[in-house]
This record gives sequence, C-alpha cells and structure tokens, in this order.
Amino acid sequence: MTRRRTAGRVLALLLAAVAVLPVGAAGAAPVPPAPGALAELVPGVAPAAVQSWALDTPDQALPPAVYTPSAEEEAVEPRSAAAGTYALVEYVPLGEAVAQVSCTGKTGPYQRQVERWLGLRVDGVQSAADCRAVRAFQVRQGIKPAIGFAGPVTWSRMRYLSARTNPDAAGRCPVRGHPVACVDLDRQLMWVQKGRTVVFGAVPIRSGRAGYRTRAGWHRIYWRHKNHWSTLYNTPMPYSQFFSGGQAFHGVYGSLHTPVGSMGCVNLTVGDARRLWGVLRKGDRVFVWGRRPGT
Repeated sequence: MTRRRTAGRVLALLLAAVAVLPVGAAGAAPVPPAPGALAELVPGVAPAAVQSWALDTPDQALPPAVYTPSAEEEAVEPRSAAAGTYALVEYVPLGEAVAQVSCTGKTGPYQRQVERWLGLRVDGVQSAADCRAVRAFQVRQGIKPAIGFAGPVTWSRMRYLSARTNPDAAGRCPVRGHPVACVDLDRQLMWVQKGRTVVFGAVPIRSGRAGYRTRAGWHRIYWRHKNHWSTLYNTPMPYSQFFSGGQAFHGVYGSLHTPVGSMGCVNLTVGDARRLWGVLRKGDRVFVWGRRPGT
C-alpha cells in the first residue's frame, strides 16, 4: 500500500509538472508532441524550482527591428542561470519514472548508438549487461535518473564528449582564414573555427523543430543584441546574435534537451552564449548543415 501511494504521488507530480508547462504566447495553440518514441518520454525526476521543463522555447521567430543599442543598455549584463538549471535529467518512459526502477529493461530510442559508443554488442535491444554499462556512464556524468535507459540526454552527452577535442573530424565545416561559426544540426553541436583551429566549443545546442528548422547553408551575423527580448513571448533571449532573419544564437534559461526544438534559433546555455558573444563579431560567417533528429 505504501509503495502504491508513493507511486501515485510521483505520477501526480509528473503530471502536474506537465500541466503547467508554458506554451508561448497567451492563446497560442498547444504544441504538438515530438514524433516517434521521444513523444512518449518524460523527465525521469521531478524538476527543481530553477529548472524549466517547457516543451516549447521562447524565440524571436520573426526578423527583429534592428537598432543601435545605447552604451547604457550595452553595459547591462544579462543575468546568469541559477545553479542546477542545466542539470542532465534523462527522459524515460513514464512507467519507469513512476516505479523508480534501479536498472531498466526498456530499450531506448538511441539504443544502438549508445551500445556502439560504449563498445557493447550492437543489437538495439536492452540487456542486463547493457543496462549496467549505460547506468555506470550515467553515474559518471551526473545524468539522472541513472537507470540505464538509452535516452536523448545520454546520447547527447556522448556526442558532446566525442566532439570536445576535434569537433570537425569529419570535415563538414568549411575551412576559411576568418572565423566560421559551425552549426552541426545532426549532432546538435556548434563551435567556431578559424582555419583549422577551434577557437570556441564544441558546445551542445538546441535547434529548430519540425516546421521551423534552422536554415542550412551560409549566413552572416548581421545584428548583435546583448539584452534582446522575444517580441512574440516577452521573454529574454540573452546574448542574441542574429544570422538569418529571426534566427539567432542566444542563451536560454532552461534545458537544451527538450524533445521539441526551438522556433529556429540556435539555443545555448547562458554561459556558452556569453562566451560566444566574446568570440563572434558583426559580419562573421555562420555555416549550418544537417538536420535535427525528429525534424
């Protein structure tokens, strides 16, 4: 009976968290679920007060009204994100979150990729050995809940770790004598390189969702606005650097790992957006390629 009451409380907490998720502007249509298996996953632990589990994201979407910010405005630094905002919380099946399993038998949406990365037998089916190996990785990386589920956060972390030393090993980003901001939609990573030297990143990103995909190809930073606010959602877009219409690099005060992507912008943690602000300048080139999973 006690276990049943506890499970019920956990389920109620998760459902309550989902019920209060913002959907953007007042009166906006509900956000459709992410396609495929990811649509059936929920955050594996209840969110802390500083964490945002919104399935939507406040972006500009439309081209901004460009102007020259005053010196007083530019002197104001956007606030940092609260500690714990970007905690790595895996998305897992609802039943596994409610039952609070210690090692799941469920096959994750990135099972094969995770098996290959860990050097396991690649068959795309969860086994007890798979669960132990994935769980050990999650414990080392601080991913919660560490139940061995091969979900989007675990796979994103693996891609990031693989890219840290040489993000352009595949040679997808053009090599130029000037800085190029490289945006890899396939791996949801970005970095800046000058020639063959990486001068920023790689760092995790969140790019555009289906119907609002981040535009591929060559672009140029045409406006930088440190304290930009979304005119659609009246929410902050700190350290915005616009490169294609309403699409910009900017920080967000919430998880980058939501199943639904942005409205086209390239979202970063506020800390990464702040560092990128110090690297890029107006006129710098941006090269985007690939496709966000699920779009």
